[in-house]
This record gives sequence, structure tokens and C-alpha cells, in this order.
Amino acid sequence: MEIDELTRWVLSVDRRVLVMKEIHENELIKASEIAEKTRRSLQNISRAMRELEEHGLIECLTPEKHTWKRYILTEKGTQIFEKLRKNHLID
Repeated sequence: MEIDELTRWVLSVDRRVLVMKEIHENELIKASEIAEKTRRSLQNISRAMRELEEHGLIECLTPEKHTWKRYILTEKGTQIFEKLRKNHLID
């Protein structure tokens, strides 16, 4: 997908935006921490993270672990996040 398509894809489901925002603000974070901060279920956040990872927008730094995985935005994820912010589509 091109950047514009990915941007629309991220915006189409709010959990994706929430996850990207939390990862951007915290640089390195776990799904459980995002769920707690956003008051969403862990399953909801985990699904968003799986979707974002499949599209190359976030990366797991601890893939060998089954729990307590930590994630960061990829370069492409950072581009999309900055585009959303620049266009005032997120806070």
C-alpha cells in the first residue's frame, strides 16, 4: 500500500490510531500498557498491534517472547503518524 492508502487504513479504525499514538509518545511500550492507558481491552489493542505489524507500521523488538513484547514505530509508521499529525487528524 502507498502512504496515502495506509494513512486512510489507519484512520478507518480508531484502535489503530490509539496504538500508533501511544507508541509514538512512549517510544517503547507493551500492549497491556496501551490497553490500560486507553481503557480498551487487551484483545482490542493486541488486534490493532497485529494489524499494524502486518502492514509494517510497528515492529516488535522482542519477538522471541510470548508475553511482555515491546513495540516501536517503524520508519513507515513514523511517516504515517507525522502525516496524521501534520494534517490535524490526531492530537
